[in-house]
Amino acid sequence: MTEKKEDLVEFKWLGAKLVGSDTVTFRLEDGALVKVKVDVDRAGVAVNYANPDGTPYYHIDTSLKVNITPPKKKFYIQRSELPPLPPNRKKNIIV
Repeated sequence: MTEKKEDLVEFKWLGAKLVGSDTVTFRLEDGALVKVKVDVDRAGVAVNYANPDGTPYYHIDTSLKVNITPPKKKFYIQRSELPPLPPNRKKNIIV
């Protein structure tokens, strides 16, 4: 697919600096803790295009990371998925 140059919108890449916290935390009524982290992956302002009212047109790509901690704070892993113990260790401590 060939695009014409006049059909392309050119953007100036903008850096993004975090102001405040990047994480919002919620407690659900069952006691679970939900943390939502937001990140700006890419931000730009159009150099050859504007909104109909003349204001700058921004393009922002974001990503979300959602982490849920259940109220009992327990999880399970299959024994077969655990790393093997070294022969001289009685306990497996992972740092």
